Amino acid sequence: MSDPTCPVCATADIICGKWTILVIRDLAEGRSRFCELERSLAGISPRTLSLRLRALEEQAIVERHTYPEVPPRVEYSLTAKGEALVPLIDDMRRYGSEWLGVQECATADDAVGAAA
Repeated sequence: MSDPTCPVCATADIICGKWTILVIRDLAEGRSRFCELERSLAGISPRTLSLRLRALEEQAIVERHTYPEVPPRVEYSLTAKGEALVPLIDDMRRYGSEWLGVQECATADDAVGAAA
């Protein structure tokens, strides 16, 4: 059971959903379109990505930018609240390198290259 008075529990409620921290990791690199996020998160379904982005928007972690073009262009980026989570991701990256021996994040391009 989550404790809304505990800052660790409140933060975990936001970032512990499957794929959520990886969406934030990818958006930490800058604005991204839906298809770019889908490619970088090999294995995520479009529905799941859409749900994660919507939930992060509701939490004011991500903002959606819609451009009045034909066809419409939509980009996602981190808000200041979302940017404040980047040091957590950096700490996770350091921990994975130092304690788990993992040096690099796999990308969609890596998965395609391995399959070829």
